[in-house]
Amino acid sequence: MTRPLPLLVSERLTDGRSGVTSVCTAHPIVIEAALLLGLRTGRRVLVEATCNQVNQEGGYTGMTPADFRRFVEAIAARVGLDRSRIVFGGDHLGPNPWKHLSANEAMQRAKAMIEGYARAGFAKLHLDTSMGCAGEPIALADEVTAERAAALAKVAEGVEGSGPAPVYIIGTEVPTPGGAQHALDSLEVTRPEAALRTVEVHEKAFGEAGLGAAFARAIGVVVQPGVEFASTEVIPYKPEKARRLTGALADLPGFVFEAHSTDYQPAASLDALVTDGFAILKVGPWLTFALREAFYGLDGVACVLDPSSKEDGLPAAMEALMLKEPGNWRKYYDGSPDELRLQRHFSFSDRIRYYWPRPEAQAAVDRLFAKLGDKPIPEPLISQYLGGLYPEVAGGSLGARPRELVIGAVLQVLRRYDHACRHC
Repeated sequence: MTRPLPLLVSERLTDGRSGVTSVCTAHPIVIEAALLLGLRTGRRVLVEATCNQVNQEGGYTGMTPADFRRFVEAIAARVGLDRSRIVFGGDHLGPNPWKHLSANEAMQRAKAMIEGYARAGFAKLHLDTSMGCAGEPIALADEVTAERAAALAKVAEGVEGSGPAPVYIIGTEVPTPGGAQHALDSLEVTRPEAALRTVEVHEKAFGEAGLGAAFARAIGVVVQPGVEFASTEVIPYKPEKARRLTGALADLPGFVFEAHSTDYQPAASLDALVTDGFAILKVGPWLTFALREAFYGLDGVACVLDPSSKEDGLPAAMEALMLKEPGNWRKYYDGSPDELRLQRHFSFSDRIRYYWPRPEAQAAVDRLFAKLGDKPIPEPLISQYLGGLYPEVAGGSLGARPRELVIGAVLQVLRRYDHACRHC
């Protein structure tokens, strides 16, 4: 049986549903797909930016929080979704982008970042201060993490805005953003006593900082439910392994669990996560993985329609770009040259997603769409190169034009989450 949601979670995030999908991406086509689904279902859309993607220094997208909000709202205006239906969230907000600096300097920058998120009207703020900075251990004591989280919340609370005060997500057992970089045979579910202690120490730290009212708006705890993915493997959710953890929610009134790294989970596993109380499901790499699959499928179609176009195809352009600028994949992948080549393009970790905003990548995608034009793709070629989309095209629910097919590929993933987050 699906657990009843705390009132604040239901009011702010889920429209009274069992859960909510957290769309963690900065790719415009992925965001467009998420907003289109919200338009079709009439439900709100939770879009989140991470501290590395978006911050006061621009992050790897070049956007500040205010820029990101304008970017998403411009897409919403184009598709016809009322911007009031979008919930903006900030993920992993803390010193992580500056952890090579001293704790004092890193926290000062983290405070400037969260002020920017709060001032831009981001309504859901994940406080993640669990990482050590220069000269500190990799993992900090719970009390230090909670004290730093409260310091960030104090900054956010000091920002005057026209909207409702933000809700907070806490939690120190945060999976590696973008997937694990190690073997997954050692994956452990969060111990229930650890989840309870996380809430206890944060409540104490917030109280000592005079932030009792802010802590009353803490609605979620990030825990490890036993799901993860790496370059070539996925660990699906096993409810029996998380039973003790999910039982702890009975002692956490007002809280739900937030699950990260839910990408590539089978549909039944997503359903079970929501049913068990993991009401916030984050997804990111799977969405851009589906986007890349569709792009590469269309490239295959283009090569059949015009064999001479193979030489300037999209995969070759992306390979050249990633070899020229290896910083976003080199330390995450290992193996022989052939294994590295496969991972650059096809890894579940999807490090290729960092390259789509680059001018060279955008130009290559534009060339692909220019080759194909806006004519429908012949259905036999859709069956051959975009087989997962063919049943929808044949059934008439998805158009056969190139851009429709790309958005359709992302929507296939988003609909799995939408189904899991409905009332059962």
